[in-house]
Amino acid sequence: MNSSTITLHRASQEDAQQIAVMVGELLHEIMNTIGVAAFNFDEALTKTQLIYLIKNDKYFSFVAKDETDNYIGFITLCESYALYAEGVFGTIPELYVRPAFRSQKIGFRLLHQAKEFGKDRGWKRLEVTTPPLPQFNKTISFYEREGFAIAGGRKLKILL
Repeated sequence: MNSSTITLHRASQEDAQQIAVMVGELLHEIMNTIGVAAFNFDEALTKTQLIYLIKNDKYFSFVAKDETDNYIGFITLCESYALYAEGVFGTIPELYVRPAFRSQKIGFRLLHQAKEFGKDRGWKRLEVTTPPLPQFNKTISFYEREGFAIAGGRKLKILL
């Protein structure tokens, strides 16, 4: 497939169901790769949350579709604030391209769209977290090729 036949657009509430399905695919791929059930995924809840976040301008997403209008990938962004980042910046919570469409520059195009969106919003930087495991070296290499630099640290969480 020629990547020029791929279209990108900013997601609206109408895209939420298909994005939710792809979030499930992404999370299951990660869990299968690491061998740990790290996420509790509920497709209906994900769709509901995504609609709320898009509607309230708290979460931004871009979707990629093929020439037959099938969803083939997405990227999500949220706005964050930190003094270390000199104010406002963007975070990429999810970037996913369906396996059959990988290595066709779709991830590159989604990431480029995210960078342009961030610049338009006045973000100082974009941050992304990937698991620091050998299984994700290809993912890290992708981001490094696109200008990201490893900033150190590991992502930690606590459930509240």
